[in-house]
Amino acid sequence: MPLPPVPSFKSVASSKAIVTAPNVRFTVLTDRIIRIEYSKDNNFEDRPSQVFWYRDQPVPKFKKTVTNKTIEIETDYLKLVYKIARAGFARNNLSIMLKQSNVTWRFGDTARKAGNLKGTARTLDMVAGATKLEDGLVSKAGWSVVDDMQTLVFDESGWLVPRTHTKKDSKDLYFFGYGRDIPALLRDYTRIAGEIPMIPRYILGNWWSRYYEYTQTELQTLMKEFRERDVPLSVCIVDMDWHVTKTGNASSGWTGYTWNRELFPDPQGFIDWLHSQGLRTALNLHPAQGVHPHEEQYEDLAQWMGIDPATKKPIPFDIADPRFAEGYLETLHHSHEKMGIDFWWMDWQQGKKSRVARLDPLWVLNHLHFQDLGRDEQKRPFVFSRWGGLGNHRYPIGFSGDTVIMWRSLAFQPYFTSTAANVAYGWWSHDIGGHMFKDGTPELYLRWVQFGVFSPIFRLHSTKKSGLERRPWGKPERIYQASRDAMQLRHSLIPYIYTMAWRAHRTGLSLVTPMYYGDMDSAEAFEVKDQYYFGSELFAAPVLKPVSARTGLATQKIWFPAGTWFNFFNGEQITGGVTRTIKSTLEDIPVYAKAGAIVPLAPKVGWGGLENPKELDLYVFPGADNRFELYEDDGETTDYQRGKYAITPFTLEKNVFTIHRTMGDTSLIPAQRTYRVHLRGIDESARASLSGNYDSATRTLSLESVTLKPSDAFQVQLSGL
Repeated sequence: MPLPPVPSFKSVASSKAIVTAPNVRFTVLTDRIIRIEYSKDNNFEDRPSQVFWYRDQPVPKFKKTVTNKTIEIETDYLKLVYKIARAGFARNNLSIMLKQSNVTWRFGDTARKAGNLKGTARTLDMVAGATKLEDGLVSKAGWSVVDDMQTLVFDESGWLVPRTHTKKDSKDLYFFGYGRDIPALLRDYTRIAGEIPMIPRYILGNWWSRYYEYTQTELQTLMKEFRERDVPLSVCIVDMDWHVTKTGNASSGWTGYTWNRELFPDPQGFIDWLHSQGLRTALNLHPAQGVHPHEEQYEDLAQWMGIDPATKKPIPFDIADPRFAEGYLETLHHSHEKMGIDFWWMDWQQGKKSRVARLDPLWVLNHLHFQDLGRDEQKRPFVFSRWGGLGNHRYPIGFSGDTVIMWRSLAFQPYFTSTAANVAYGWWSHDIGGHMFKDGTPELYLRWVQFGVFSPIFRLHSTKKSGLERRPWGKPERIYQASRDAMQLRHSLIPYIYTMAWRAHRTGLSLVTPMYYGDMDSAEAFEVKDQYYFGSELFAAPVLKPVSARTGLATQKIWFPAGTWFNFFNGEQITGGVTRTIKSTLEDIPVYAKAGAIVPLAPKVGWGGLENPKELDLYVFPGADNRFELYEDDGETTDYQRGKYAITPFTLEKNVFTIHRTMGDTSLIPAQRTYRVHLRGIDESARASLSGNYDSATRTLSLESVTLKPSDAFQVQLSGL
């Protein structure tokens, strides 16, 4: 029963990047990240920590001046000055200046002083509205500091162990000095802490889950009804009642690994049926209560742990024990994965303590399940779980927890989601519709669905309380139709969102980001917390309040950054640098495209739509030159790491729109693809110079479709735009 593969750590920095003096060590990791260490006995830590795995980076250009009194280190962006002191660092002897802004950090300066713009939080369980967020890496002052001294380190076997030294006699800080260059910050952070993994394509579709005692037949019937009603899904999760909950022993039933065959008489047949419908599935886990003798796996795990099965002694959950961890994965989980379970929903709610000091069980569970699911080095792993702290961007995706069904809970989620980008945790999944207590109005459900479409992961969910309804057709007809349209749009957006997943993997820049990512100079960019960038081409401002009973319209103020913007759906042009009052019907989703935006959409479908499409609608907005590179691969394996992917560039330059030849592995995409180019946001006079069908309601000129092979290119002159 081997443990999961050990990551390929490269934690020892080049000696050329290191500057030392008595009791201190400085490592220039990049031209804007410096590791700062103090050790009372000059014993420094080179093992990978929970956060930082890849300190062996190309050595940046820097100058150093070392005397018996001072150390100075200067890169293109930073200047560190340390006045050597046997007692170590103090406010009056260690400083780093950001050369471009002349801002100076001094040892001991707080995140509050920097104007830290926060990161994320462990969970939204029971939250009615807002919750406190942890500090992130981005700040108004342009610097942040991560104190890594409290994290554990990996030993040679890949297991987490306490550090040799304590915070009292050692310091281990990482200084990030990026000014306003947030993309560079996230790029370098994910180089040193590990990349955001490339997610499987199918998880970008719509998910269904509910905490409810479904039978196998009921869930199959429900999935059929989604399909019959043209409401597409890609994932069907089975919550905790998949396993035995009436145990007859000391276990409460929250923890379980044995199928409840009263509800699921044929688990293998059920999983096979879901897969035959194009659906993936996961099972919910609450592992804290260990393994009791009613479990089918009890005898094997007991023997593995050296317990006589005849004693029927419960096997305690102890994820800090490597032997238990091995048996936990192999005995309790691998058999389910062989049946076809695609991933796991880790629903850990039992605190942060284990028998190893500062070892959070959630952190270990996220790490082990992620590594274990990718043990064959072919499957793209991920675990559906809660935020476990810095470094958890390596373990997508996030489960934000059991929110209270209220408008103010929905209103907090855009800010919560976008701000998580500040720690590269970009793949949050929320309980769309809200989780608990009395159901809100049908309108609240619709607005949550619309936000879900323009959020990282779309997952309908609620608890089992009677009266809670998450099926779109269980709502009034108008809400049903608008919800179905929105969920069909989500599947159409997959080519665009998947390309942004590639961007996140390569650069550390999440799909959903705060508005100040585009403009650190505007005060408004920091004040608007209910709108956000959705990829490189769009920003979204979901409706978060009810419509007026008098007008039937919802009113909100939306800030438009400098430049020209277009309503994504109707093409209305808006000059930026202003805040405007926008009125929305129930069907409206305020989403705006930048000038020059190129947005690829798959055709709307009632089911499926997860594959690389044979037809593609390209929505092109005038006003600026731009380039968009559509990313495609097989959607599931790690072959992309070996260069097996395809890039199709689209450009708008000097009013010439070009579909370029596809680069890379063209066997992954259709042998022929039909493109429909839609010029949106243009007035009717453009019809004089271009042929096509013009829709005045959406200010859109749709050109004649063109069918191309991957080796073909297509170009059209957009005269008069």
